[in-house]
Amino acid sequence: MKKNVRQHFPRVVRDHTHAMWRDLAVSFLPFVVLFAVLAWLVIWLVDPAPPHTITISAGPHDSSFMQYAQEYRKILGRNGVTLNVLESDGSVQNLNRLLDPKQRVDVALVQGGVSAGRDTTSLMSLGTVSYVPLIVVYRGKGLSQLSDLEGKRVAIGREGSGTRMLSLELLGANGILPGGDTTLLPLDGLDAAKALVSNQVDAALLSGDSTTRALILRLLTIPGVSVMNFNEADAYTRIFPYLDNLDLPIGLLDLRRRIPPEPLHLISPTVELVARSNLHPAISDLLIEAAQEVNGPAGLLQKAGQFPNSVAREFRISEDATRYYKSGKSFLYRTLPFWLATVVDRLLVLLLPIAVLLIPALRLIPALFTWRVRSRIYRYYGALIAIERDAMRSSSEEERAKLVAELDGIEASLNTLRMPLAYADGFYVLREHVRFVRERLEGVRERAHARQ
Repeated sequence: MKKNVRQHFPRVVRDHTHAMWRDLAVSFLPFVVLFAVLAWLVIWLVDPAPPHTITISAGPHDSSFMQYAQEYRKILGRNGVTLNVLESDGSVQNLNRLLDPKQRVDVALVQGGVSAGRDTTSLMSLGTVSYVPLIVVYRGKGLSQLSDLEGKRVAIGREGSGTRMLSLELLGANGILPGGDTTLLPLDGLDAAKALVSNQVDAALLSGDSTTRALILRLLTIPGVSVMNFNEADAYTRIFPYLDNLDLPIGLLDLRRRIPPEPLHLISPTVELVARSNLHPAISDLLIEAAQEVNGPAGLLQKAGQFPNSVAREFRISEDATRYYKSGKSFLYRTLPFWLATVVDRLLVLLLPIAVLLIPALRLIPALFTWRVRSRIYRYYGALIAIERDAMRSSSEEERAKLVAELDGIEASLNTLRMPLAYADGFYVLREHVRFVRERLEGVRERAHARQ
């Protein structure tokens, strides 16, 4: 007999342990669902994952803008982000693409001066990345100001380029307007250089928006081609606030051949890396980091570390860019690979709401578990009370037999009830109460028989 009890005992423990784990699972389930929903809301709405692919609108294929964008693409690629580079006509088209919600463009290189009169509140700047000086090259010598180009053939850049927009504004300030005596041709880059060398144009206004610096340097080494000295550079920078004054010393471009042969004054807008306001902060950091690597070293027109910078120009500086320029990359992004850092960063965002809910939840779960287990016992007491009351009011043997049958049903149900062992005391108290009601019912039946 003892052997049978010992063999039966482990099975009983397993049955009741299974019931306990089931109750625990059901008690935890609402909180697990709540945390899952909260995590989804935080991750996808509050702190979405950075995209794996973004698009930049650069410039013509033979422009410094395109060169910058291609270098950015390589750097972002090292961090697992694909940068699609779109060729464009220049800054004007770049800005139009950013402002058009139908265009899938996230960031663009935009030259100063092209946003006048445009609503750019939906855009933000990641910083100024370079100068793009306006170079006026012409055949012959003696050109001292833009007004001297009146009546000549002048290449001013293709439609949609920042070079063209800047050229028209500066020429207009000197009294040269489209439709007048001056022939304004939509040529830039290599096309403008070829036209100048072949005497198809008398002058060309070139800038990095649509021309590489190497091409400008080659032009200056061609006999008979000169560059105009902006003697009124200070005046231009005051009339047009987006322009800067650049001074090139003798021989800066070529010491052996003394190019330029005399100090050269130039005017130059700056280029901003402009993005839509919904650009992910992690991508913003990557782009600024790429700009530091590409545009940060010292060059002919800038000192080391001069670019990129957070000087406000035509677009508001984004909060993420301001934070980056002040303190650099966060600890996570400095120490972990980019995509691992983004995952950890987003998980940290979850800690606060989880901590707020976890403490009261941990207090509530035991109470919920206890209520669920004891509710299995308590639900029988309503039936027991009803049977006991009906027994006191019953007047026929048939009614009392029906009450006994109900009581038998309760007891049969209890025989199949599984309870965690920690709550077995309540289970056995219930059985005692069932026995108590049965005894009262039997007492009523005996008294009824005695009266008969």
